[in-house]
Amino acid sequence: MKWLDILERIETGVDPNTEFKRNVRDLSAIGKAMCAFANGNGGLIILGVDDSGMIVGVNEEPGALQERLTNFLHTGCSKPVTGVCEFQATASGCVHWVHVRRHQRGYDPFSYSGRFWIRRGRASVLPSPSELQELLNTFGLVFTENQVVPTATVQDLDLDAFQSFMRAQGKDTEEEPQPEIESDLHNAGVAEDFDGAVRPTLYGLMAFGENPQVHPHTTNLFIQGAAYKGTDRGSDVVLVGESKGRLVEQVRRTGDWVRSLGWRERYHDFIREDIPIIPNNILREVLVNAVIHRDYAITGSKVQIEIFRDRIDVTSPGTLPNHMTVENARSGGIARSRNEMMANAMVVWRFMEQRGRGWLMMRREMRQFNGTKPELVNDQRNRFVLVTFRLEPSSVRNNL
Repeated sequence: MKWLDILERIETGVDPNTEFKRNVRDLSAIGKAMCAFANGNGGLIILGVDDSGMIVGVNEEPGALQERLTNFLHTGCSKPVTGVCEFQATASGCVHWVHVRRHQRGYDPFSYSGRFWIRRGRASVLPSPSELQELLNTFGLVFTENQVVPTATVQDLDLDAFQSFMRAQGKDTEEEPQPEIESDLHNAGVAEDFDGAVRPTLYGLMAFGENPQVHPHTTNLFIQGAAYKGTDRGSDVVLVGESKGRLVEQVRRTGDWVRSLGWRERYHDFIREDIPIIPNNILREVLVNAVIHRDYAITGSKVQIEIFRDRIDVTSPGTLPNHMTVENARSGGIARSRNEMMANAMVVWRFMEQRGRGWLMMRREMRQFNGTKPELVNDQRNRFVLVTFRLEPSSVRNNL
């Protein structure tokens, strides 16, 4: 950029694409802004100008500072930042500037000091959960069920499980001639050609993978459980668990984990009755919905089931799918799946049906179980869905 361009930017003042710094005793002072501009549409950092736009100059020897700035472009952030460093001598001292270019998008956004930074208005800030997800999406770290997991291979799939699934759909896997297995994998959306090899899709890995969570992009795609003595996360933890594996394994293992917490007893006509923490049908329904409707583009987040003294919370990353509202879900609206192939697989395995009856069933069974009804929160700002099951009617809770 030419000096006249810099003067125009100084006259305009700090804005979403321009940052002023009075001095540069420590280059870390520009690290956040450099990272934020690299994560956005680029920007200009001008050194030797105060917040009011007055030129005060930088006293450091120009050549040495230019060298420091150039090195900082290469080493200051998590990966090299593309930019140009220049300066201009003035009566008040030298003005230096770093013009950060807009970057090509890759899998990883830029980070500084171990954190992502973005530009919000005239400031460089840490992103909110929704802003972070938008940043990850912008850089291409987005997973939908039909996208390839680039570090996986066909050897990561259980082909026997896949062929069993084919037979469950009524497809003959024995009569000759049979197509090549790669052809079946392609046709079923389980694998795609990528980078010169046949690689599983996210759907293929989560439905038929031998060990789906071993890959960097799928590390957190499982159900995490925690049981507490009290009514909030600050109370003592009784038991924690992780349910990894394929979709059906996650649901089954979480069900086993919940049942391992025991049951309650009650007596009717002198006969003891064992009461589960929550009915199996309800537990299966909410867990299946959590793993097939979660937003797999939200990496780093897990499905969570938390058991408190008074309730069970199940949290799934992402908002309700396909513009569905809380009212639609509660009324048993038209079934809508974010991940259609995963949903279809769960139907084939008889873990669910696609009739939009899930919420109605859970509401009916909770009413019969303890007189309560499930609660649903769709948090669009922080991008999660929370389903809560009360373990006692409000009249009982209020008397505890």
